[in-house]
Amino acid sequence: MNKILTVLKKEWAELFKNRMVLFTVAFLPLILTAIPLVILFTMGRSADLQGMSTDLPKQFNAFCPEGLSGGDCFQVYLVSQFMIMFMILPLAIPATIASYSIVGEKTNRSLEPLLATPITTTELLVAKSLAAVVPGVLATYVAFAVFALGAWILVPSRVLFQALLDVRWLLAVMIVGPLMALMAVNTSIMVSSRVNDPRVAEQLSMVVILPVLAFFFAQLAGLFIINRQVILLACLVLLVVDAGMVYLAVRLFQRETILTRWK
Repeated sequence: MNKILTVLKKEWAELFKNRMVLFTVAFLPLILTAIPLVILFTMGRSADLQGMSTDLPKQFNAFCPEGLSGGDCFQVYLVSQFMIMFMILPLAIPATIASYSIVGEKTNRSLEPLLATPITTTELLVAKSLAAVVPGVLATYVAFAVFALGAWILVPSRVLFQALLDVRWLLAVMIVGPLMALMAVNTSIMVSSRVNDPRVAEQLSMVVILPVLAFFFAQLAGLFIINRQVILLACLVLLVVDAGMVYLAVRLFQRETILTRWK
């Protein structure tokens, strides 16, 4: 455990000197949190929503609990489309950090001395995974808390507020988010351990965001609704995927090759 903590502290001390990492951790959550809050602020002051009929399309009603007006239902529907952006944070932030963690040390010639120490491959990858997952998950939780606080301030109706912070989004942020972060980290570690350029590692690692974007556009187009059942299914699938990717990351990390033949 001491070895993991030592590497963890070293990782954070070095990674947060990188401007790209700082930008991703600090500004990306602010941007993605601001979008749904701006929508709530704008729509809350729209007079056209007050008289909107409750006879809404089916995809609107799927988000609308009893007791909400047509205008409120429309707000819940529209904000829900952008709530999936909170799923980008636990992917983008850990992927950026983890993609730099291996290949960055290669380019700085600091990985070989680390691999020559008694630390095992599993301990090394656990430390590097935690160094990437923890900032990503914490940033996601803080961003969601800021959104919840902003929604509480902007939304006068408590029924509408509860509809916006539905259980499905709590499950998505609190459970699916960390599972997605672990998936992103292991993908980035596998990529980072096989390439020699930090920019290439980061670009390839960002591929993990594509499934979330696909869900976003599919829901926006009305092809399906992200409900509690979909969230719970995603949890089960991610558990299996994460277990497999952790195994692959350890197997594919060839420390002997890095020590003897990497140039």
